[in-house]
Amino acid sequence: MDERSRKSEKVLLVFLVLVLCFGIFAIIVYTKIIIPRKIPTLIVTKTDVATRGSIYSQDGFDLASSKKLYKVSVNTESIDPDKKQLFVNLFSIYSDIPKPIILEKISQKGYIVISYNISPNTAANLRELNSKLLAYDVFREYEDKNGRIVQKMGIGIEVSGVSRIYTYGNILEPVIGYTKKVENGRITTTEGVKGIEKYRDGILSPKQDGKLEGKRDIGFNIIQNKDSKYKARQDGFDVQLSIPLKLQKRVEEILDNANEKYKSKEIVVGIINPKTGEILSLATTKRFDPKNIKKTDYSSLNVDAIETSYEPGSTIKPIVYSILLDKNLINPLQSIDLNKGVYKLGKYTIRDDTIPLKNPIIEDILIRSSNVGMIKITQRLSGKEFYDGLKSFGLSENTGIDLPYEKNGLIPSVRLLSGETYKASASYGYGLRTTFIQLLRAYSVFANGGYLITPHLTQNLKAPNGDIYIPKLPPNRQVISSATAKKMQDTLIKVVNVGTGKPAKVDGLIVGGKTGTARIAKQGKYDSLYNGSFFGFVRDSENIYTIGVVAFGSHQNEDYYGGKTAAPIFKEIVELLKSQGYLKVSK
Repeated sequence: MDERSRKSEKVLLVFLVLVLCFGIFAIIVYTKIIIPRKIPTLIVTKTDVATRGSIYSQDGFDLASSKKLYKVSVNTESIDPDKKQLFVNLFSIYSDIPKPIILEKISQKGYIVISYNISPNTAANLRELNSKLLAYDVFREYEDKNGRIVQKMGIGIEVSGVSRIYTYGNILEPVIGYTKKVENGRITTTEGVKGIEKYRDGILSPKQDGKLEGKRDIGFNIIQNKDSKYKARQDGFDVQLSIPLKLQKRVEEILDNANEKYKSKEIVVGIINPKTGEILSLATTKRFDPKNIKKTDYSSLNVDAIETSYEPGSTIKPIVYSILLDKNLINPLQSIDLNKGVYKLGKYTIRDDTIPLKNPIIEDILIRSSNVGMIKITQRLSGKEFYDGLKSFGLSENTGIDLPYEKNGLIPSVRLLSGETYKASASYGYGLRTTFIQLLRAYSVFANGGYLITPHLTQNLKAPNGDIYIPKLPPNRQVISSATAKKMQDTLIKVVNVGTGKPAKVDGLIVGGKTGTARIAKQGKYDSLYNGSFFGFVRDSENIYTIGVVAFGSHQNEDYYGGKTAAPIFKEIVELLKSQGYLKVSK
């Protein structure tokens, strides 16, 4: 072989060696870099969780609202070991989570959740921190145990749930109600259980989560352009109540103070505009913190003003009296024999609490609250007239108030009311059952010219776009003539000025109403507990309000008469309305 041939072989050998080396290099690059580096999807979807609407008071205070809670996670293997302490220091500053807790969390390998309970403001801070950490290469690519290269990842921030916030604790409970947690996929949401939260659950509940889909940038932000897809978030409607918080708070304070004195099982108060049906206050001494419900609170979860029925006692008398008056079956100025306050009813003897006047007239029956007188004048009604009259005032039927679980009470049948015993006992408030809200509505008939209105707590509904909707109410129903209503007002004013309702009198304002005291029946027998009531109205030259007060379960050895318990509370409520500008004293 000549020299030239040997040189050609050497060149060829070198070339083959180079080709071999390049091939080996190419294989290494392909197996070590290209194959593991599967390009991650560039199309991502972000969900914007819709929230439950808020409940506001009439004077604009946020009574119940929703707050998103965020879950914050991180891939610990993506944190550069040399910058681990920097991550801990900055994360602690931005999240207000102590460093030891963060260190403990990230001591685990892989994807870990640092917290499930991050507030919206903190979540925003952590998003800002994430951008800075990515910029300073605190996160890095790394090779997993299978030899694949894992792209660097930042802080993961996503909604974990929605929490319900009750800013003012137990104020306006149980009317506002409360919610329960509901697991909805990976998100914890809330659902109304009682009160307005339950009744308006459909309108308060969120309608649609928002969704944004598109390509992402290095900071995991979706690039919004013509190729991205967007679906708007639709939150629930807000509900504004007719009750001013400032008034409600003061009413509840009055009740709490009164209960310290009377030691009743419960005291309930309602204030309603008799012309519109708007409720200005519905308060009770049995309240609870909706965010911290204890076993001892269970009896307080119901709105007893609508969910509890009871024998009304003498507060039924004006209703029965007005039925007779409207049918022209009685003349208020006509004389009547009250049998010296004693009446024999079968095997029972009925006695009045007060000694009758020497020459009583029919109007005195109400003014002095005579059971004997009510028995005698109610005999002029047939059983059907009595039944239809009570029904026309809305007794034994739901009032339509915007609260769930309303009870309808009970009135005796036409057959029973045709008999002497039931007719007599019903005339002074025994043998039938009403709810507090039914009586509050019934007394509004005397204050508004004779109409049965629908009591309601919702003033308006506000859509997320700001549109305002007014809930439609049933038309008012004429119960008694306007002339009868006016006569009833005049008589009830006399009850307060010269009769059993004197403790409710307020100088400078026109007050009318009726006391009631009824023994509580347990297991078919009447025991030593009483319900003391006062229902009536107050008016000035422009405004009129119907107010009801019931002290449930007062003890016989304490002040238990309606005139001793409920009437003084009524007076305090009127004084409150005056001081807050709802009523103006005439000079």
